[in-house]
Amino acid sequence: MLRTLLVEDNVRLQAALKAGLEATGDVQITGAATNGADALELSLAHGAPDVVLMDVALEGSVNGIETAVALRREFPRLPVVFYSIQDDDAYYRAFRQAGILSHYAYVKKSNYLLPDMIVPLLRDAATGRSFVDPDIEARVQAVRHQDENDPMNLLEPNEQTVVRMLAHGLTNEQIASRLGFRDKRTISRTNGEIYAAWSLADNATDEKTARARAAIIALTRRLIVWDTDGVARVLNERGLWEEWSQP
Repeated sequence: MLRTLLVEDNVRLQAALKAGLEATGDVQITGAATNGADALELSLAHGAPDVVLMDVALEGSVNGIETAVALRREFPRLPVVFYSIQDDDAYYRAFRQAGILSHYAYVKKSNYLLPDMIVPLLRDAATGRSFVDPDIEARVQAVRHQDENDPMNLLEPNEQTVVRMLAHGLTNEQIASRLGFRDKRTISRTNGEIYAAWSLADNATDEKTARARAAIIALTRRLIVWDTDGVARVLNERGLWEEWSQP
């Protein structure tokens, strides 16, 4: 019998899952919560369950991935089965950053909602195995590729702030004023560092061109290179430069 903590913010679905899982005879729901704070409190008060069944999208400010991280601080490698109907980069990014390596599954709610399909996932997670739904794995890898190629990662924090303002059409004087700089040349120097980091100083014919291209990169969050003919190229998922097809 798997002692299971159920974390689901839809109370009707929570009740249906509890009834369905316990009807299999393999699962005992030892606690149910609608948010991360209650899930942590239940575990601390009553001891760690054998496994947690967790929706990724929860009520409150803490999602299921973040809840699992908090639980695992108290109970290392606590098995967790995540399920979600949400297709949101923020959740896939949180999953990557969580660094969860084992004792888990992450599946689409629509594919694994029946109790008879959930129980094997709970059992495998409890024994240390891991499983990610192929559709979710593809999205996680897409987010990884996006993050690893995010041009903002090449800039220091103050440069990121400046280029975001630049991309919103502010002048150097306006940026300097908003950031509290007395000397607008500070922004010019910062712009120069941005252009250098993004190789815009090498291929732009003038500062206005470099500024426009920096704004495009900041808005698209993709590193773009322009050749001498003005052809723009971006890195594809195979790590090759291909001509950029503008949306």
